[in-house]
Amino acid sequence: MSFLKDFKDFAMRGNVVDLAVGVIIGAAFGKIVTSLVNDVVMPPIGLLLGGVDFSNLFIPLTTGTAPATLAEAKAAGIPVLAYGMFLNTVFEFLIIAFCIFAIISQIKRFTPAEAPVEIRKCDYCREAIADDATRCPHCTAELTIKEC
Repeated sequence: MSFLKDFKDFAMRGNVVDLAVGVIIGAAFGKIVTSLVNDVVMPPIGLLLGGVDFSNLFIPLTTGTAPATLAEAKAAGIPVLAYGMFLNTVFEFLIIAFCIFAIISQIKRFTPAEAPVEIRKCDYCREAIADDATRCPHCTAELTIKEC
């Protein structure tokens, strides 16, 4: 019974739930970016480069007759280097990285910077000490407690 309670406490902790939500949103965002790259970005680039379909660019790793499309090569079980799919994936990564950069930049822009916490230092050895210390743990000097 204790094991199940411990697991429930772990699973319902704020950080775990936040992480799960982040992973789910990230997966959905990845699908959106994949569609953006495959259906919006790459077709105009392929058109500008002479009507190239990047998702169909491949090099067959066989000496026999070369298949006309990547789908034919996969159906025939021919090993291929699908460098067009790799290019699509690189574009997906760049778009996702740019989006994350833009989001983090905006979060930093609107999040106020925290004021640095002033650390109390010993008057004699200048080492950091606790605010309520009466004796320095480093040099053992007696300290006066400063009232706020």
